[in-house]
Amino acid sequence: MTEQLEPMPADWCRALAVAAHPDDLEYGCAAAIAGWTDGGREISYLLATRGEAGIETLEPEKCAPLREREQRASAAVVGVSTVEFLDHRDGVIEYGLPLRRDIAAAIRRHRPELVITLNHRDTWGGVAWNTPDHRAVGRATLDAAADAGNRWIFPELAESGLQPWNGVRWVAVAGSNTPTHAVDATVGLERSVKSLLAHRTYIEGLTDEDPEVYCRTFLTGHARAEGKRFGGCPAVAFELFTR
Repeated sequence: MTEQLEPMPADWCRALAVAAHPDDLEYGCAAAIAGWTDGGREISYLLATRGEAGIETLEPEKCAPLREREQRASAAVVGVSTVEFLDHRDGVIEYGLPLRRDIAAAIRRHRPELVITLNHRDTWGGVAWNTPDHRAVGRATLDAAADAGNRWIFPELAESGLQPWNGVRWVAVAGSNTPTHAVDATVGLERSVKSLLAHRTYIEGLTDEDPEVYCRTFLTGHARAEGKRFGGCPAVAFELFTR
């Protein structure tokens, strides 16, 4: 774990960040996204669910619109104005053709060079079991990056006007057990704290700790830990897959 992380590629203009739930990107890579949007890059969010099963004390039909509002506010903090939801069911997302098709369609719409997603493997760091939703969405995103460029996979997308897009050059996985690259989080770290804090209702249901203290402690701790392999500055780490 002492191997130094490489800088993320910088020669791109558009990215699509794909995750299972509202708050996933804020826990993983919002500091990097803030820095990228500051530099003029265009980033859009795609959420597979509205997070409706995420708060024990709130019924899904009330929870979904609340979490959608919090996600849109959270994205705005780091310069993201386009936030889309696929309406797969929170907690029971299934890896398969419908999910791959939905993500491939979004890639064709947004035509990104970089696709960002979250840890698709069984565990977080080998010590905590990952959720089925994260595993399904992360894996489907990696597959959909290729699906989007092949006109013979999901031909109905082209028939509906979504022409193939083979311009995805990388898929970057945040929260990976085996990162390869990183981004300096110094500029975006404070806004990433505010971005996660925008999910206040969710966080208040998650912990008894003061929400701001919780967000700041979690994000700065992870950024400093990753920074040990990236020149000592706070960092967001990714496992980068090239295409």
